[in-house]
Amino acid sequence: MNGREQQIYEEVSALWRELYGEPPPIRADGGMMLDIIMRSLPDVGYERLRSPHLRTSAMAFPTRSADEGPRA
Repeated sequence: MNGREQQIYEEVSALWRELYGEPPPIRADGGMMLDIIMRSLPDVGYERLRSPHLRTSAMAFPTRSADEGPRA
């Protein structure tokens, strides 16, 4: 493994230990382990615009394209 792949492996291994309370049971590269972790997570909706911690000035709203015509 090169330095970058080793760093990813170490970070994903630490994440695995935090999530499951044990060392990774398989010897795989970091990308494969991260894929396994992500597939095991539940699908959770995220409503960023409803966050009380998000300022209005930080919101970016979609712009209308010329094909959509003028706003009503």
